[in-house]
Amino acid sequence: MAGNTGRPGASVISRALALLSAFDQHHRSLTLTDLAERAELPTATAYRQVNELVDGGALIRNSNGEYMIGRMIWNLGLLAPVQTGLREVASPFLHDIYAATRATVHLAVREGDRVLYVDRLSGHASVPVVSKVGSTLPMHCTGVGKVLLAYAPADVHARAMAALTRVTPFTITQPVRLNEQLSRIRRDGYATTIEEMTLGACSVAVPITGGIGGEPKVIAALGIVVPSLKRDRPRLTAALHVAAQGISRSMPAT
Repeated sequence: MAGNTGRPGASVISRALALLSAFDQHHRSLTLTDLAERAELPTATAYRQVNELVDGGALIRNSNGEYMIGRMIWNLGLLAPVQTGLREVASPFLHDIYAATRATVHLAVREGDRVLYVDRLSGHASVPVVSKVGSTLPMHCTGVGKVLLAYAPADVHARAMAALTRVTPFTITQPVRLNEQLSRIRRDGYATTIEEMTLGACSVAVPITGGIGGEPKVIAALGIVVPSLKRDRPRLTAALHVAAQGISRSMPAT
């Protein structure tokens, strides 16, 4: 929540940013009253500003009368360098995997302490998948998230280990056990989940590396969601590795 945006002299831009910043993972839709409170603005001021944001496409008003982030903001977000370059380069490889498996394919990066889904191709199989493009999920219970956590900085790792919430009965919430998995990910080059995020859904994911000079670093993860990994894990892992290597080679030097 922004502070002091209601003070005399606060700019129109600062107030608009405060209103937009009122939305987050846990506040995807807000009433006008909630918006004003979280942005620390008088309701009348918030009302005028929100109407302008709706007119400009930055916000939308749903059938319940609550406000949500509009398509214009999402389109601008796609211009961010990590998403633009990565999504454009990865797109044909994601489509190749999808064509071969008809399963849901994910491309993700780390955003703070969570995994951000930057692209997704929805599979034909009846597998429950909760991810959406632009959404974030915990790292410890998703395939792409485990990959990113395995290569995350020490401070991110520490915070993740202190917040191992249980999502399903199969979510790993023991730090020792998860650390063993992260070590295997770094050794074997892939991560798996078995109904840890959603019952009935399993996943396998691999790292995508990038950078120039010195040791390449993990910049993203590529994963696939299927009903079971019992028979197809080696085949899926091999296909993901080939695609991830192709994406890494195709990424522009930075």
